[in-house]
Amino acid sequence: MLQLLSQVAANGLMTGLVYILMALGFTLIFGIMRVVNFAHGELYMIGAFVILMLFGTFEINYYVAVVAGVFIAALIGVVLERTLLRRFVGKELNGMIMALAISITLQALAAIFFGPQEQSVARPVSGIFNIGGVIVPRDRIVVGGIALLVLAVFYIFLRYTRYGLGMRAVAQDADAAALQGIRPGFIYALAFGVGSLLAGLAGALMAPVYTIFPYMGSVPMMKAFIVVILGGLGSLPGAVIGGLLLGMVESTVASFYSSTIATMVAFGLVILILLFRPNGLMGRSQ
Repeated sequence: MLQLLSQVAANGLMTGLVYILMALGFTLIFGIMRVVNFAHGELYMIGAFVILMLFGTFEINYYVAVVAGVFIAALIGVVLERTLLRRFVGKELNGMIMALAISITLQALAAIFFGPQEQSVARPVSGIFNIGGVIVPRDRIVVGGIALLVLAVFYIFLRYTRYGLGMRAVAQDADAAALQGIRPGFIYALAFGVGSLLAGLAGALMAPVYTIFPYMGSVPMMKAFIVVILGGLGSLPGAVIGGLLLGMVESTVASFYSSTIATMVAFGLVILILLFRPNGLMGRSQ
């Protein structure tokens, strides 16, 4: 029984780390711009398609392809923010509608250029680790390790760098931050770029694990939304707690029952949180 629980915990941790990457970018954008970015899943999709092209087609080194996917997703995110979403800062409903339109457009463009069929790439790392009877695929170890490293860098960036402190200041009060010499417009673009970078990284890391197709971002977007509702929309610590909680719950329920029931339980948690803590576990009241 102990071995089974250890296996469930390991699976939940690996899954939760990917959820955290997605949710951190989503909640960072909302916390600073007050824009519900429903195109976040398509930035995940872009990271995966870069892996398909560079690693799968041109056989470029996987880790080089991951770096390329991350920065391409970030660049596209900044362009979208500057051209389409900047005018909707603070207008949550209007921004959400625009983000949905962007999401559908990016899906259609991907279907036109790459086709609607599911595609796959070879796993860059094969084999398994067997640690005391707990089996973890080597590629999941790589994904988890990179995710942990990026989360540590993200924490240091927000807490100790000038631009990270600027993001925190703008999130609290953009007008007051502007009086201190911080440019909110630059911070908006930076936040959207960083959020897009995290989504692109999640997609690039998971590309060898799942199939790649134009609509692949829908499920990660749904999971990210669940995570930020659990943790609190706009709360970065809440995104970490929510991601780990969702990963563990899904792993436990799927191991003993099925993935369908695990999804039902996840949404049941959302319902309970909204009933008893409408702002989430770590969210602040508006």
